[in-house]
Amino acid sequence: MIGLFLGDTDFSNIVLNKIKRKKKKYFIIDFSKKGKFKKDQNSHRISIGRFGEIINLIKEKKSNKVLFAGKIAKPKFSSLRLDFKGIYYMPSVIRAAKLGDAAIIKAIIKILNNEKIKVISSIYFNPELAVKKGNLTKLKPSLRDITSINKGIKFLSKSNSLDHVQALIVKDNKIISKEDNRGTKKMLYKSKNNSGGILIKYPKKRQDLRMDLPTIGLQTLKDCKKNGLKGIVLKPKKNIFLDKIKCLKFANKNKIFISIR
Repeated sequence: MIGLFLGDTDFSNIVLNKIKRKKKKYFIIDFSKKGKFKKDQNSHRISIGRFGEIINLIKEKKSNKVLFAGKIAKPKFSSLRLDFKGIYYMPSVIRAAKLGDAAIIKAIIKILNNEKIKVISSIYFNPELAVKKGNLTKLKPSLRDITSINKGIKFLSKSNSLDHVQALIVKDNKIISKEDNRGTKKMLYKSKNNSGGILIKYPKKRQDLRMDLPTIGLQTLKDCKKNGLKGIVLKPKKNIFLDKIKCLKFANKNKIFISIR
């Protein structure tokens, strides 16, 4: 029996559908904004502040493994109704929230570890969503592009472990835009002079990859095209790539390279 902490985005549906095809026993803790899994008979809607209820459910189902998939929005802490374990654990989550989403995730994993509940990789059942090293498209980065890409990768490798930067845009050996806590899409649309730029999307330094892998899909490609970008760079086995076939078809048609390095 596997416990699924599911949030918004298509990724959560993809994980659930794969588990169903494999005929694995599962239950859902629905953390989506509007209860998108409420029609599933195995779904439970529990507030993130009710850690006691969540942990009791996991133990009742005799599950010692859980995974997280989909975007789990930061809750409004002031409106949470806490149970006893929520009161005990919530201060650590609130402190972590001040440091960013990555810190919240680490705090939740620590709570589950304290309760002897193991968190497995979000792509444990979907390894095909990870990407291998190489160039996926017909178009490849030029030597000039590679110089810019290396500069961006070097910057990301030195970034703070708890900041919001897991994506940036490089062009002509310069970093022209960095992601903040509003995400990659907002970065693309707020930036100016993106034409000819390259999007690099890597995990944050020391990011917990069991439940927080950076994700791209067809919408990312469409956003890149709208903003004049010429390429996307991902890290081998450290990104989730949704709708891969459609993405590659779109990228080849619109002369956008996708490089895994």
